Amino acid sequence: MSSTKFLFLFALAPSYLFAQETDTTRIHEVIIQENRLQIPFDQRNRNIQIISQEEIQQLPSHSLNEVLRYAAGVDIRQRGPFGTQADIGIDGGSFDQTLILINGVKLSDPQTGHHMLNLPIALSEIQRIEILRGPVSRIYGINGLTGAVNIVTKQPESHQVFVQLNGGSSFKKVEEEAGKDGMYYSNSLQLGGSFVKEKHQHQLFFGKEYSNGQRYNSSSDNEKLYYQNGIQFAPDHNLQMMAGYIHNSFGANGYYAAPGDKESHEVVETVFSSISSHHQFKRWYLSPRISHRYNEDDYRYYRNDLSKGRSKHYTHSLTGELHARYQTNLGDLGLGAEARYEDISSSNIGKHTRENFGFFTEFRTTKFKRFDINVGAYLNYNSDYDWEIFPGIDVGYQATDHIRIAVNSGTSQRIPTFTDLYLNQRPGNIGNPALKSESAWQNEASIQYQNNNLSLQAGYFYRDISRFIDWLRESTDVPYQAQNLGNNKTHGVFTNLSYKRRLAEQQQLHFNLAYTYLNPSIINDYKNSIIKYGIESLNHQVQGSVSYTLHNWTFTSANRWLERSSANHYFIADFRLAYHKNKYSVFADIQNIFDASYMEAGAVPMPSRWVNLGLRYQWTK
Repeated sequence: MSSTKFLFLFALAPSYLFAQETDTTRIHEVIIQENRLQIPFDQRNRNIQIISQEEIQQLPSHSLNEVLRYAAGVDIRQRGPFGTQADIGIDGGSFDQTLILINGVKLSDPQTGHHMLNLPIALSEIQRIEILRGPVSRIYGINGLTGAVNIVTKQPESHQVFVQLNGGSSFKKVEEEAGKDGMYYSNSLQLGGSFVKEKHQHQLFFGKEYSNGQRYNSSSDNEKLYYQNGIQFAPDHNLQMMAGYIHNSFGANGYYAAPGDKESHEVVETVFSSISSHHQFKRWYLSPRISHRYNEDDYRYYRNDLSKGRSKHYTHSLTGELHARYQTNLGDLGLGAEARYEDISSSNIGKHTRENFGFFTEFRTTKFKRFDINVGAYLNYNSDYDWEIFPGIDVGYQATDHIRIAVNSGTSQRIPTFTDLYLNQRPGNIGNPALKSESAWQNEASIQYQNNNLSLQAGYFYRDISRFIDWLRESTDVPYQAQNLGNNKTHGVFTNLSYKRRLAEQQQLHFNLAYTYLNPSIINDYKNSIIKYGIESLNHQVQGSVSYTLHNWTFTSANRWLERSSANHYFIADFRLAYHKNKYSVFADIQNIFDASYMEAGAVPMPSRWVNLGLRYQWTK
C-alpha cells in the first residue's frame, strides 16, 4: 500500500465496529438480544460490537454484506457484488463456522454456509447489528464455532411509508456478451411501510434489485419480501411473527470452479418464518418459538445447456425452542431447550435427515462487588454425533468508573453440513460420511475504557479448533474429499477506538479506528496432500472511518486495508455525501475510490470504482 493511501486511511479513517448511537448515553442502555439473560452493552464480558441504525444509514453501503465489511474481525468474501452472494467468517473462521440470526432466530443452512447471507431484510429496517466474536454455543447452540451476527429489526412506533431509489455504474463498457451493450450498471427499488395501533404493529417491505454485472456473466436479478408484526395481549404478554422471501438469480462466472465455470448460473430461493411469544410472570420470563427455513439452490454449470452439469438442492430446517429466565436474589438463572429437524433432497447429495436436541443453562450474578460473572453450559444431542457438552464462563471486573477488565473462556461445536458429508460431484469433490464434528475452545482477555466522548477496547484471544474440516486430495487425478484435517490454532489481537464529539449546535464529528491481527496455523499429518482451502483468513485488518455532520449534511469516509495469509493485500476507500431534510434524503456514494483491483473469494474480481446515487422519501404520521 502506498504511503499516500496509508495516510488517507488514518486521516479520513473507517469502520463502524465499536459502534455508538448518535446519543452517547443510548448505547449503554442497549440490551444485547440473547435469548434468555438480559445483558446491558456496557456490562458485556466478551467481545461484542454494535453497528447502530444511524451508522448503517451513514455508511456508503447498499446491502448487509457491504455494511459488515466495516466490522472488526469480520471477513466478508463476496463472489457476487451488490449483496448477491458472499461468505462470512469471524476472526479467521470459515463460512460454515458463523451463525446468522434475525431477532435471535437462527438461519442455519444444513446444505452449505454459502447461502447464510441470503436475507430479505432492508438496511433501512434494521435497528442494529450485534456481532459476537468467539464461541457462542452457550448462547445460541451449535454451529456458532467462531461467532455470530444477530440482526435486530426495528419496532415501529408510528404509521410510515417509504420509497427509495438507487442507481449506479462503473462507467465501463460491457464486455462482449450476447444481448448486452452499453455500460455496467445497477439499480434498485425499495418500498415499505408500517401500520401501528396501540396493541399491534405491522411492517411490510419489498425490494427489487437488478444489475447487468461488472464483468462477463455477472448480472444479478433479485427480489425481496419481508413482513413482521407485534401483538400485545397484555402489558407483560406479546406475540411476534416474521416471514421473509428472497429470490436471487445471478451469473456465477468463476464462483466455484474457475476457469471452467465461465458460463455458470445460479438461482437461490429462501423462505423463512417464525412465531414467538414473550411472557413475564413476576420473577419468571418465558419465550416459546417455532421457526422454519426452506432453501432451493439451482446451480447450472452450463447456463445455456441445462441437460448436464446441473445441481439442485432442497433443504428444510424446522426448529422449536423454549427459553426461560428466573430472577433470584443472587442473580438471573437462564434455562432453555431446542429441537431441530433438518432434511435435504439433492441431485448430487441425495436424501438425508437428522435431528438435533439442545439444552441451555446459564447463571449471571452481580452480587460480588465490582464483579459480573456469567457461567453456563450447552448440552447437545445430534442423531449423527451423539451427546456433547459445551461449557463457558465470562467474568467482568469494573476496576474504575471508566475501566473494565473482562476475561472469558468457552467452547462450541460445528456439525458438518450435508455437503461435507454426502456430496457426490465427481471428478471434482466428494463428501465423507465418516467426518466428525468440529469443536472449538477459546480463551480471551480484554480491557475497556469509556468516558463521555471516547471508547477504547483492546484484547487478546487464543482459539483451538479440533477436528478441523477441509477438503484435500493426494494427487490431481483424484477428487477432493472432506477430511478432519487436524487442529486449527489461532492467536488474535484486537483494538477498537471510537471518538465522538459535538463541535457546535448542529455539528458533530465521529471517528472510528480498529485493528485486528490473526496468526493462524494448522497442525496435521497430511503433509503430502493438496489442501483446497487451507488458511485463507486475514492476518491484518485495519479499518477506520470519519463521519462529519453539518446541519443537514453528512460526510462519511469509510476505509479498510486487509492482508490475508496468502500475502494478498489491498486497500479500499469509500465515500458518502448525504443530505436530509424533512421527508427527503439524497445521497451520493463512491466505492473503491482508488480503483483497486482485488479479489475476496475464489477467482472473482470485485467491482472497480463504482458511483451510486440514491433518493429516499419517507412519510411518517
